Amino acid sequence: MITNFSSYSSKMKFTQVSLVLFVVLFLVILSGYSQQIGLPEIRNYNRLNYKADPQNWDINQDKNGNIYFANNKGLVQFDGSTWRRYNLPNGSLIRAFKIDTSGKIFVGGINEFGYFKPNPKGIMTYFSLAKYLPPTMLKQIDIVWKVHIFQGEVFFQSFAKVYILKNNKLRIVSPPSRFQFSYQVNNRLYFQDHKMGLLEYRNGKMAVLPETKIFNNGEIWGIIAFPHTNKLLISTLNDGLFVYDFKKVSAWNTEANGFIKKYGSLGGVFLKNKFIINTPTNGIIKCDTAGKIIQHINLKNGLQNNVVLFSFIDSKQNLWLGLGNGIAFLNENSAFTRLGGYYNLSSVYSSTIYKGNLYAATDEGLFYHSLKGNIKDSPFQFVEGTSGQNWNVQVIDNQLFCGSSNGALLIDDGKIVQTIDSKGYLGFKKLPNRPNTLIGSVYSGFNILEKVGGNWTVKHKIDGIYVYPFSFEVDNKYLWYKKDGSLFQMEFSDDLKTFKSVKNYSNLSSKDKGIGSVQLLDNSVSFQTNNHFYRYSQSTNTFIEDKKYTAIFATIPSVHIIREDVDGNIWYVFKESLGLLKKSRNSYYKNFIAPFSNLTNNLIINHFSINIFSKDNVIVGLTDGLAYFDMKQMNNYDSKPIAMIRSFAYPESSSILGNGQKELAVYNIPYKSNNVVFTFSSPTYDNLENVEYSYKLEGFDNQWSKWSNTYTKEYTNLREGTYKMVVKVRNSYGIQSKETSVSFRVSPPWYRHTVAYFAYILLSLITLYIIRIRIETKIRRNKYFELVEQRKIYLEKEAKIRQEQFELEQEIVRLNNEKLKAKILFKDKELVNNSLQVVKKNKILNDIITKMKNIETESLEESVKVQFIKLNKSIVKEVNSDKSWKNLENHIKNVHYDFLKRLKEKYPTISPRELDLSTYLLINMSTKEIAELMNITPEGVELARYRLRKKLGLNRKDNLISFLMDI
Repeated sequence: MITNFSSYSSKMKFTQVSLVLFVVLFLVILSGYSQQIGLPEIRNYNRLNYKADPQNWDINQDKNGNIYFANNKGLVQFDGSTWRRYNLPNGSLIRAFKIDTSGKIFVGGINEFGYFKPNPKGIMTYFSLAKYLPPTMLKQIDIVWKVHIFQGEVFFQSFAKVYILKNNKLRIVSPPSRFQFSYQVNNRLYFQDHKMGLLEYRNGKMAVLPETKIFNNGEIWGIIAFPHTNKLLISTLNDGLFVYDFKKVSAWNTEANGFIKKYGSLGGVFLKNKFIINTPTNGIIKCDTAGKIIQHINLKNGLQNNVVLFSFIDSKQNLWLGLGNGIAFLNENSAFTRLGGYYNLSSVYSSTIYKGNLYAATDEGLFYHSLKGNIKDSPFQFVEGTSGQNWNVQVIDNQLFCGSSNGALLIDDGKIVQTIDSKGYLGFKKLPNRPNTLIGSVYSGFNILEKVGGNWTVKHKIDGIYVYPFSFEVDNKYLWYKKDGSLFQMEFSDDLKTFKSVKNYSNLSSKDKGIGSVQLLDNSVSFQTNNHFYRYSQSTNTFIEDKKYTAIFATIPSVHIIREDVDGNIWYVFKESLGLLKKSRNSYYKNFIAPFSNLTNNLIINHFSINIFSKDNVIVGLTDGLAYFDMKQMNNYDSKPIAMIRSFAYPESSSILGNGQKELAVYNIPYKSNNVVFTFSSPTYDNLENVEYSYKLEGFDNQWSKWSNTYTKEYTNLREGTYKMVVKVRNSYGIQSKETSVSFRVSPPWYRHTVAYFAYILLSLITLYIIRIRIETKIRRNKYFELVEQRKIYLEKEAKIRQEQFELEQEIVRLNNEKLKAKILFKDKELVNNSLQVVKKNKILNDIITKMKNIETESLEESVKVQFIKLNKSIVKEVNSDKSWKNLENHIKNVHYDFLKRLKEKYPTISPRELDLSTYLLINMSTKEIAELMNITPEGVELARYRLRKKLGLNRKDNLISFLMDI
């Protein structure tokens, strides 16, 4: 069955006979010719991508999904985001390798073999096994061409020897003559020997396979098992393909063998019921088990190089090719293949299948390709006379109509068989209950076409409408089309020459504003806006909601194009993406969006085209050709991708995660290395440009990042703390992975370390303690000083009182002293006066004595003489016995003892007479008095004063008495 939705008419049924004939014809086409329509996604990587040598000889995949390549410059690894290369110590090439379950990668080079193993940080480290051989045998190794892991043993095969590793011990096996290559097939291990043919390794020995010496003069490059049989397909470099049933060898006389004999073979693989065979000069071929070539892919249609050295099937059943110049990835697991530029197709507005040909209406013309021929190789052919815009191609009543800028055309066998009208046409639809009548949309309205005598002609134009109606629908009474956000309802006249009425609707109901789309559902016209569906009721002249389809689309994104196929499946377009509601037998609809996500932004929205032919085959028009979709593979898109944090690096170290190493629970990073860089990957290698990542650094980010193709993220100047990098991936089909995380801890700087904080707390406590002690001490000191101050004030007051008392006492003493002094002075004066009186008396008495001496006693009477003598003696005795002067001297010395002592100490040379003079001067005696006391003349007193002044060192201006008083 074929359904054309680019200009789907009223979905009227063909006549039963025509339908059956058409279906039978199409099924005959599909069953009679084995072919693959379109090319898979092909992604080429060159040496600038993977930064190694152009040649790649072997390919394998580890349990984490990383892809590895044996390259002339080492082992190359690809994780979907980043390429890495690991070299052998001697820098030699690598021809072969194998990966065991523990993550070890056993490799062979030139005079070297061993294994790579990830260290705790995931960095691949090489361990040589060849070094355990005797030095003389190292150069005999030559190139290790094949590596196998078989029954617990590792085989390193060169042309001269096989080096077998088991239980960390090496064993060497020599060939009967010389080895070529070796092959591991269905848990059996084969070797080619130049003289003995094929050998099988069994229980540690080489067993010769019968009838295989036919290969002695050639090179076997690949052995592939036939499915479900005990046969092997053997590919040779120059002699073609052979089949071996362990009894005999026979040439595989097929189309594929003819191709290989011409171009040669470098081995191959078996993928999804077909053989992939490599060639050294012309890419690869895909052939079925009968040897029929299904597809040929080479430099012309997608590969960057025709030399295919190795082919490998990854865990997702996709194909990798090691080329003589680069690496190629073929997305064989995808349900989609493309027919684009290689097939001469540009933007496709419409497509259909008619009489074994696939037609595509494009912006450059109408093209076709025979499904009976070799679509795998040749491009589409141009239908002459269709240059320009071709809007529509569709089958109506078993005839092929094309609406184009060149007019309304009938096409058959790749040619224009009739030009119905030369005006530009957009599309055609059958009118219900009017056989042999079509309505065609032209650039300025609608024309009625009629079939008369087997030929189609333009009957007339419908008057009264001048629009550009690309998309429209018809029912028994009305023509409906949407333009500029309005819905137009036009009622046909009986003669179809005009419209009885034209109505314009801007809303379908009061709650749903605007017009979304017009389409056929269940063979009647349906209207949609905001995913709410309506039918027009002629009886009420209103739009009534269709709750069935409203409920079906309740959880679907807002749509703007809807198409229903003959199986009841509903195709819809939302934004720039395609979705499918697949109908089951119980009328339940299952929604599919992911399988079509790769078509996002590639659809031609205003001229959407989708064709369903047979039950599971779909063709969609794109901006760059056609997309072929196999609906049987829709369930391939349910599996979730895997998100990986591939590397974690900081200035002093880096870790490559997912290389098989044991991951640390938490990575510790010093604070000085608090700039971290993460790289992400996902072992999803198809549509890599649409693989997106979202991440969040817990402890730093509050929300997930926006989805993007960026697979690296750097964080700088992170504070100390524990962080968790969480990442998830969304593949090109919109399926999200589970979250993957790596935890790490940034150590604080020494001044914010726990020990530092403990020290800070301790120092704070000590400081607080010291401060407390100091405060308490200060308080005590303050109290003490306050007490001292109070005491001082008290003492000052007391001292002041005492001072005042003392001063008072001193004053009293002074007054007393002055009084005493005055009294003493008075007494001194009195004593001096008395002494002077005594002196005067003594002087008088001495004068009397002197005068009495002058008296002649001889003349006196004896009695008088006796009395005279007695009187004289009495006076002399009185004078001699008078101690007044001595008493005066002692008195003065006693009273002025301190003065005399200070004066003597200060002037040791002072004489006693000068001391007496000083004392007399101190007590303020006059010169006359001093002269009388000292029994000298007043002039003598002045002379003594002068001498005293000189001894005391006084100037003329100095007052002697004041000076003496100061002493």
